[in-house]
Amino acid sequence: MKHFLASTLSATAPLATRGETPWFRWRWLGEGILELSPHQPVARALVLSAGIHGNETAPVEMVDHLLTALMAGEIPLRWRLLVIFGNPAALRTGKRYLQADLNRMFGGRWRQFPQCDETARAALLEETVSRFFLEDERAQCWHLDMHTAIRGSHHLRFGVLPARSAPWDASFLQWLGAAGLEALVFHQHPGGTFSHFSGERFSALACTLELGKALPFGDNNLSLFATTARALASLLAGEPTATCYTAPLRYQVIQQLTRHDSRFTLYMSAETRNFTSFAPGTLLAEEGDRCWRTGDETEYVLFPNPDVAPGLRAGLMLKRLP
Repeated sequence: MKHFLASTLSATAPLATRGETPWFRWRWLGEGILELSPHQPVARALVLSAGIHGNETAPVEMVDHLLTALMAGEIPLRWRLLVIFGNPAALRTGKRYLQADLNRMFGGRWRQFPQCDETARAALLEETVSRFFLEDERAQCWHLDMHTAIRGSHHLRFGVLPARSAPWDASFLQWLGAAGLEALVFHQHPGGTFSHFSGERFSALACTLELGKALPFGDNNLSLFATTARALASLLAGEPTATCYTAPLRYQVIQQLTRHDSRFTLYMSAETRNFTSFAPGTLLAEEGDRCWRTGDETEYVLFPNPDVAPGLRAGLMLKRLP
């Protein structure tokens, strides 16, 4: 399967929808969805997704380069692999989304939105991932959902881990550190993200990777993410995780700033970067009679955005963990 990204962006189906290389079989499952299965059975299943937001192109280019290397036999494949370019229509227009934010719709939440391209896509991706993981219920399941942030960040590369009742696997967290993530953020409550869906439904080890800033196709400096690309290549090849890396800082979400109506005011400038710190007692936002302040310790902001639709988060506040 060559030119997977090109065919996705041109909205054309490939001439062949299945085939094989000396190393694996592949199947085109639909627009922006490709499954690869090694000839030798493996008990590991990996979903590698990018482009859930159409303006976040660097991870899409990174995955495309990995696919090219896999097809050429430059990287051996030791996982069953499902590659997803999440929102092809938005990727083609360079917009974050067309009607509504796809990464708020998973776990069946798409039913709460007016029907649109994104709700149909969320339903299709849930069904596709479910079939993939359920094909071998004994397999070790991972989901790496790669994004870029709207704003600048004090940590160029970081991971957001969905709420999870079971302890996190140490080897998974070690891999995230080896992939160059400078910080890990641990959610405490359910959400509508793609990674939360995989973790909640299939106990997959899942993470949303934030890799730099959102830029158009062709404007990305992929050398900034060479460590992540090498770690992904090693992961696909089944090689041991690198042991020489700086351990990521750890943060925990302690409050969410939610915009309910037009009265919402966020007291942060448009230049406020992710992981900016706020002193105890700082007024963060107001909406009518309601206000949000930091507690008794320093808090750090993540994803501040006052322009979200009513009912969605306008920011997360974090505390740093020991």
